[in-house]
Amino acid sequence: MRRLFGMGRPDDVDPFTPDDEDDRDHSQSARSVDSTLVSRRLVPRFLRRRAVSVSITTPETEYTLGTRIPFRVQMRNHLPVPVTLRTRSPVLWSWTVDGYPEASHVEQYDPPDEAGYLHFDQGERKQFSGRWTGHFRVTEREWEPAEPGEYTLGVGINVDGAADAGLTDDVTIRLVEER
Repeated sequence: MRRLFGMGRPDDVDPFTPDDEDDRDHSQSARSVDSTLVSRRLVPRFLRRRAVSVSITTPETEYTLGTRIPFRVQMRNHLPVPVTLRTRSPVLWSWTVDGYPEASHVEQYDPPDEAGYLHFDQGERKQFSGRWTGHFRVTEREWEPAEPGEYTLGVGINVDGAADAGLTDDVTIRLVEER
């Protein structure tokens, strides 16, 4: 076809490789900017913490014993710039039942002593969902069902002073016996 219209590349040239005509100066898009560094340098720590909100919700407030209780965790950056929070470990956030991490009386893991980073793009919203089985882990292999009553499901970002910074939330649910 090149010969018919007098345009294009010779037939023996790969159309996907650059040639001499393609070597002219082209403006390139901006290089990637390290938003973690920008956040740390330009946005004060107290403002980064205030910019992020955390919430935990359940579809209902009352559940029958033995029911898996679904919950949704939502974190949001309210600033029009990226924000990065430095966490105490690579475990960025956790959930609890009455203060027990993941409803366990047994320490499940020991995260390394190194910082992690929870990054939010401008205005970004992160959502996670989970379920509590209605049981508490009492040994490495044993789980006990929860008794009827009120329980508090909580969530928090793994930073020092999370409660004071407003980076925690909780919701109270009631477990009842079948009627």
